[in-house]
Amino acid sequence: MANATTASPAMMANPASERIAPKRLFAFIIMVFGMFMSILDIQIVSASLSEIQAGLSASSSEVAWVQTAYLIAEVIAIPLSGFLSRAFGTRLLFAISAAGFTASSLLCGFATTIEEMILWRALQGFLGAGMIPTVFASAYTVFPRTKFHIVGPIIGLVATLAPTIGPTVGGYITDLMSWNWLFFINVVPGIGITVGVLALVDFDEPHFELLDRFDWWGLLFMAGFLGTLEYVLEEGPQHEWMQDTSVAICAWICAISAVAFFWRVFTAAEPIVNLRTFSNRNFAIGCLLQFCIGIGLYGLTYIYPRYLAEVRGYSALMIGETMFVSGITMFLVAPLVGRLMVKIDMRYMIAFGLVVFAIGSYQMTWMTRDYDFFELLVPQILRGIGMMFAMVPTNNIALGTLAPERVKNASGLFNLMRNLGGAVGLAVINTVLNDRTDLHITRLQERVTWGNATATETLTMLQQKFQGLGDSTLMAMKQLSQIVHRQAVVMSFGDAFFVLTVFYLGLSLLVTLLNKPAAMTGGGDAH
Repeated sequence: MANATTASPAMMANPASERIAPKRLFAFIIMVFGMFMSILDIQIVSASLSEIQAGLSASSSEVAWVQTAYLIAEVIAIPLSGFLSRAFGTRLLFAISAAGFTASSLLCGFATTIEEMILWRALQGFLGAGMIPTVFASAYTVFPRTKFHIVGPIIGLVATLAPTIGPTVGGYITDLMSWNWLFFINVVPGIGITVGVLALVDFDEPHFELLDRFDWWGLLFMAGFLGTLEYVLEEGPQHEWMQDTSVAICAWICAISAVAFFWRVFTAAEPIVNLRTFSNRNFAIGCLLQFCIGIGLYGLTYIYPRYLAEVRGYSALMIGETMFVSGITMFLVAPLVGRLMVKIDMRYMIAFGLVVFAIGSYQMTWMTRDYDFFELLVPQILRGIGMMFAMVPTNNIALGTLAPERVKNASGLFNLMRNLGGAVGLAVINTVLNDRTDLHITRLQERVTWGNATATETLTMLQQKFQGLGDSTLMAMKQLSQIVHRQAVVMSFGDAFFVLTVFYLGLSLLVTLLNKPAAMTGGGDAH
């Protein structure tokens, strides 16, 4: 008997199917919590890497892999989830993902060496990744079209809120207990989610016969392509890109694997991912928008804490409390976005969100080293509003207009685009910060001469400050050099925000290419 997952769009429009069964809704909410944990764990360690580094006696380059290993494994696993959810079914795949994520979290907490930590973090990322696209797919296949304005904001909120509050949650946990509890805290909820999903989820049936046709070569090529791409984007900005041997080798592996992967996908009988879904115009443009939204989502979750740590000298906890403004804004705006989606053309909502995001970024282009909580308040609020208005309608336009049988595969690709956007965003932001800091230092040093009255006055004042503490001239020169460097860093942050402003204003024009989505008030068709 066909269930709701395989029902035709016309069936989904039937008034009898408009009511959401409480059991099904409760099962979906449990799955949303699993997805929240998986996305949260990308960023939860970012504010506590120094504590993990000290606890495991690791170098700064080694401890960076605690985050990189998770991201690489997750990027490989997300597109794979489409095939696996068809083969295992939503219930079994999600339960395996939740149980594996929970077990690897426990192993991360007990890790005693950096090598162990990196291994378990990679496993945690790979297993936990299956939960993210499975929730998106379930939201757009299990529930009728008329309920998308309810489920859409829920998954949109989780996808944007989890990375935003990750540093906050991580800072609090590390401050109150220890870094080990960043991972132990997943165990009890993880067990509850696994049991809840096994007991309640009945969205679809598994098709184990698909496993006989599993494309191992496709998996190998995809892992080589996406894994090395993530590595190049993570490590490139720090090592002058192709001037570093490991980055150059990975770039070559990435290029060769990409060619092999695309050839395999279009020739295999049962491809590991079905790229033909991109023939749907709204899905293709929605994925491009999602990629670009990922740049802002993960880029600003990185750039704000970096500014607060490097320039303001904030602790992890103080950074978390400052960043929490965006999280609260997203939480409050989500229900409003859901209501407006029923009444307003979603293309206008996406354009509005992108413009608001650009305005929030533009306000930061004039930043000084004195920018504190209150100066960041309005830009953070605008960022939260912009993200929700851009993200939720994009999810609906891209996935909500596909035929139900295409959504599982499409969800993996759609979520992959957001993560790849984040990786590209971090690489671009790091490159802009590095290059513009060097440029501003050179320009400022050219102006700091004996002929510059302000520079001379500052140097004289610093000499008087250090009088009697040793070589006051040398100490004053060092202090002046630090002031110049800090000012150059602040100016480079302003440049990065300006790049984001121009980018998102230009991106808002992309919505004109979208086909007008069907109204969500009636049943309508979903093709």
